[in-house]
Amino acid sequence: MAESLVLQQLVSSIGQVLLGKDNQVRLALCCILADGHLLIEDLPGMGKTTLAHALGSVLGLSYNRVQFTSDLLPADLLGVSIFNRQQSSFEFHRGPIFTQLLLADEINRTTPKTQSALLEAMEERQVSIEGSTRELPQPFFVIATQNPSHHSGTFPLPESQLDRFLMRIELGFPSKKAERKMLQGLDSREKMQQLKPLISLEQLQKLQQQARQVSVTDHLLDYLQRLIQFSRETPAFHYGVSPRGALAVLGAAKAWALLNDRDYLLPEDLQQIFPAVVGHRLSATGSNQSGDALAKFILAEVDVLYS
Repeated sequence: MAESLVLQQLVSSIGQVLLGKDNQVRLALCCILADGHLLIEDLPGMGKTTLAHALGSVLGLSYNRVQFTSDLLPADLLGVSIFNRQQSSFEFHRGPIFTQLLLADEINRTTPKTQSALLEAMEERQVSIEGSTRELPQPFFVIATQNPSHHSGTFPLPESQLDRFLMRIELGFPSKKAERKMLQGLDSREKMQQLKPLISLEQLQKLQQQARQVSVTDHLLDYLQRLIQFSRETPAFHYGVSPRGALAVLGAAKAWALLNDRDYLLPEDLQQIFPAVVGHRLSATGSNQSGDALAKFILAEVDVLYS
């Protein structure tokens, strides 16, 4: 089966559960193809957890869901050693992080101490526990959901944590047509149970490899560097996009090109994924503008062609 057809089936299958959100579904798949972690931020009840579950189901990945609460401890996530009386030794019991896809539900409702337990895992795909390093399964993805920071009982994610996420997306309210289908009795839970794996692990890894091999011209690299440099030099921002962020933009743009059945990059690919990749990495001086608005400001100010 051609790769483009497989990708179309993935989008279509998830779209049966999450109605009217094709662009967000494509961005989420783009994040996985770029081998990155995904942060979904929105109001409660908008379908954040549904999207995460659907991704795990159609990709055929083993996944665990952890409900992040204020009393969650790092050991609850990573695991703990328990003394075995029969063996007269300690045995390590792995925590839920030892999976291919970890759904960190409402990640900003736990304390910074527990949030920081994810930093090493997200960057290096390993965890250091009790003086030893343990490898995580491959591939390893974190899909985290969070409620808006102004909601009660939330702890803002620090910049170091946000920078580990390749993308941040919002789902928004459904369209009238999609909401009508839900009101007419569409049961997303029943649809979710019908989702089956559509690709193997080998196929997923092949698609990720193809995304990395998407060709990029020097002109497009110039355009990307001007976008990044603008964020660093403009007084409107507290700080610009980091080198990790620049690599994230390029990797996500390549994956977006693959989703559109191309093996070469276009300016539109960079523009389509730019707000989702850099929005959570930007902070404005003297303004409460959203990250998406700041990213779109950069796109509007920087020309594609440099004269």
